[in-house]
Amino acid sequence: MSDKAIVKEYSNGEVTIIWKPESCIHSTVCWKKTTGLPNVFQPNTKPWIKPEGATTAEIIRQVDKCPSGALSYRLKDEQKEMLQSNVVETLPNGPLLVYGNLTVKHAGSEEIKESKVTAFCRCGASSNKPYCDGTHVQINFSD
Repeated sequence: MSDKAIVKEYSNGEVTIIWKPESCIHSTVCWKKTTGLPNVFQPNTKPWIKPEGATTAEIIRQVDKCPSGALSYRLKDEQKEMLQSNVVETLPNGPLLVYGNLTVKHAGSEEIKESKVTAFCRCGASSNKPYCDGTHVQINFSD
């Protein structure tokens, strides 16, 4: 991630959805009719996140499913809760997912604090290393 990473926030007054476009791997989990909340996440409109389209509880459940951590949330008057344990999961033909609190040390001693889910590239083709950018799908990466 760059020093000037874009972070956008969308709120319904109870929950604020935080979106980091550079972290998004375009899994479509958030907006597909079968897996997501298409009344909230609408990639073909601007703004693409409409938090008034669902209840706060529905939004939280959906954001928790984001495989890259590009989506997170903050409840009104609360700091985002940090996960207490770390879990590493290898997605078949995809990224390495790390759930939990971690510090990613980049070249030049830059450190980025991550929480929730971070997707790391396994295919070697990401243009946003060490993070996954979804290129594994384009190059047909397989285990």
